[in-house]
Amino acid sequence: MAYKYIAEAWARPERSYVDELMRQRLIDWRRQPVVFRIEKPTRLDKARKLGYKAKQGFVMIRVRVRRGGLRKQRPKAGRRPKRMGVKKFKPAKNLRLIAEERGARKFPNMEVLNSYWVGEDGRSKWFEIILIDPDHPAIKADKDIGWICEKQHHGRVFRGLTSAGKKARSLRRKGRGAEKFRPSKKA
Repeated sequence: MAYKYIAEAWARPERSYVDELMRQRLIDWRRQPVVFRIEKPTRLDKARKLGYKAKQGFVMIRVRVRRGGLRKQRPKAGRRPKRMGVKKFKPAKNLRLIAEERGARKFPNMEVLNSYWVGEDGRSKWFEIILIDPDHPAIKADKDIGWICEKQHHGRVFRGLTSAGKKARSLRRKGRGAEKFRPSKKA
């Protein structure tokens, strides 16, 4: 029941206590390293929905990613403005997937289960990532999450198999014409 109230508060941060709380937290988060291990999730309802359990083998990290497009330096030699290639470049991946990959590189023995947004300011976005240790006995014995210990799930974040990765690969589309955006019906 408490999860419902947490979810409602996070759905409209400006109308609840979350807005002022996050303003204070972001001041501290800016001083922390880019990839920072945390004891427990900031959004417990979201973490539980995505598969988090408060048991051994589960690790939570917070990752900061810079916002905005991929602006490049202006070329030194002469070109007409259209061919400068400075603005309007977008990354092929979303920032959440970039955050997941950075977290996975920092903890190479862990597998990324999922992630969610926790805050942003003018310069950065913060995501919390659920990592799982596939070699931990408690994870191997868990009937819900034990599948991640199998070898075909190794490095799943780098192959676009997490939720953010599937979104970047356009496997989330629904409605008319959805068949065109994926390799096959089963994919």
